[in-house]
Amino acid sequence: MEAHAAVAHIRPDREAPLEEWRAYYRRSAALYAEIAEIDRGHHHEALCMAEQAQNSAREIEAQIPGGEGREGDR
Repeated sequence: MEAHAAVAHIRPDREAPLEEWRAYYRRSAALYAEIAEIDRGHHHEALCMAEQAQNSAREIEAQIPGGEGREGDR
């Protein structure tokens, strides 16, 4: 629950630029992946959330002109 609250707290405005949303999903994925390693009782749930966030970041990446394959923001 604390992770969900933390992720909700950093969520960008609905009209934020795609780059901001990409960064948000990448940070979210990193947080959930770290939690998966620390909180073994919620390991699978946290891994699932990390994967969902990674997928969202990739979907947004595909929408950013010239954004695919860039390493600087990863």
